[in-house]
Amino acid sequence: MVDRVRTSLRLITIVALTGLLAGCIARPVGDFGRAQPSFTHDTAMPAAGNVIAGMRKEPVSGFNKTDQETEMHDRVWRFLIAPHAKDWLFDTSVELQRTRIIPPKDTYYQTDRYYDYLRKTAYQSSRTRYSTVGANVSIDNQTLPTTFAAICAVIAVDQQRAAALASLRADLPASASGDVAARKYENDAYIAWFVRALNYRYDSYDFALDSLLVETPHEQSLTVDEALRQMSVYVTRANRHDFCGDGTSGRGKGSVVIPSRFQNRGDTEIVLQK
Repeated sequence: MVDRVRTSLRLITIVALTGLLAGCIARPVGDFGRAQPSFTHDTAMPAAGNVIAGMRKEPVSGFNKTDQETEMHDRVWRFLIAPHAKDWLFDTSVELQRTRIIPPKDTYYQTDRYYDYLRKTAYQSSRTRYSTVGANVSIDNQTLPTTFAAICAVIAVDQQRAAALASLRADLPASASGDVAARKYENDAYIAWFVRALNYRYDSYDFALDSLLVETPHEQSLTVDEALRQMSVYVTRANRHDFCGDGTSGRGKGSVVIPSRFQNRGDTEIVLQK
């Protein structure tokens, strides 16, 4: 009987969710690109998403978020969307994934979307497209250190939870162990999403620069290439899960930089139009 009631409640939730999704839009953005408070996006959709995630047999934690986890979510979120590129990162799909209403879909994204956005934007000068890419990469580079620090703090929280559970297990409710494991799963999934998003952004910028070099070669490409080389340091570290900067999260040190595409190879010289 209890199972039937639970099933009915879940079905009611899904029916209600159908109406919710009909008017679903990307998460509202306030000043400086920050997420704007919204009952729909902060309460209703996450609640529905937890039910649906549970029906997919995914772990769902009953714990409240720590300040560190909230900080990580806020800082990572800007890498999951791109308001400057008109849904280049599928902002509506991102919101459904963020709230766990749908499983991860970002693995299907194509890296030519950013370049397509640049090509279709009517700039007065072809050089401005390079400036746009350079500005986008530079902003990412400026915010990556604090994002890595936020992720590192959450990794520490998960370690602290595990240690506390091991020493206090006998005095805790039976659900504590499952909640700790579920929250670790949720945090790991969010961090993995950030890694995929960072790689997608880097690959999209890289594809755009290569394509612009063929379409409209200009000397501004050198500045963009250098910014991408700086970004590659964080991409390498993210792929190794070395968010704390000590190299202990993966093999080796995360200081590898991808060589410039303009380095001479043999006697080959690249001449850019001025």
